[in-house]
Amino acid sequence: MTLIQAVVDDREPDGAILDALRNMSDVQVTIRRLELGDYELDGCLLFERKTLRDLIASIQDGRLFRQACRLASSPMCKALILEGTSRDLLGGGMRREAVQGVLIHLTLFLGIPLLRSTDPAESARLMIYAARQFESILRGTSPRLFKGKLRTQLQILLALPGIGPEYAARLLETFGSVEANFNAKVHDLMRVPGVGNARARAIRWAVSEQLSLYSKRDDPVL
Repeated sequence: MTLIQAVVDDREPDGAILDALRNMSDVQVTIRRLELGDYELDGCLLFERKTLRDLIASIQDGRLFRQACRLASSPMCKALILEGTSRDLLGGGMRREAVQGVLIHLTLFLGIPLLRSTDPAESARLMIYAARQFESILRGTSPRLFKGKLRTQLQILLALPGIGPEYAARLLETFGSVEANFNAKVHDLMRVPGVGNARARAIRWAVSEQLSLYSKRDDPVL
C-alpha cells in the first residue's frame, strides 16, 4: 500500500482532523498554505471542509460562494465535506430550506460533490478512502468509476518517466492539458512542485525524441 501525501492548509483551525490523519500509518502529513481548499491529497484531490455551523456563517457573510466558485475552477477532483448533525443547525438563524437551496446551487450548478460526515475522524477517513479509490482508478482496476478526458489525460502523463499519480495531477493542474505539458521547457516543468531538474529533463527526453533516432534493434515493433 502506497503512502498517501496529505497537505493541510495552515489556516485550517480544527486540529482533530490533523491528529486523525497523523495517526494513520499510511498517511504522510504536510502543513502549508493552500491556494484552494483545506486539504489536498496526493496532488489529485482537493477538499473544502465545513461544519454545519461554519456553513451557515459562511453563507451569511458571503464567503461560501466565493470559495465555491474558486474551488469549482480547479482541474483537480474536488468535494465539499459537510461535517456535523442536524442538531448543529439549531440556533443558526437560517431555515433548513435555505441551507438546502445553497447546497443545490453548489452541487447541481457549480458541480461540486458533497460528502457528509458526523465528526472530524469520519472526515479524515472519507478523504483517505477517496484517495485510495482514486489511486485504484489510476491503476486501471476500477475504470468504470472514473471516465472522461481527465482520466485519459492522467493516464497519458503517467506514462512519462518518474511520473506517478501525484505528479501527473500536478502537471495537469499547472499546464492545463497534456499538449501544454509536452510543449513545456525544462525550466517550466521545474516550476511544478517536486519536479526537479532530473525529472524535468527525463520528461523532455521522452516527449521530444524523434522516431528517426531509433533503430530497428531498439524497437522490435518497427
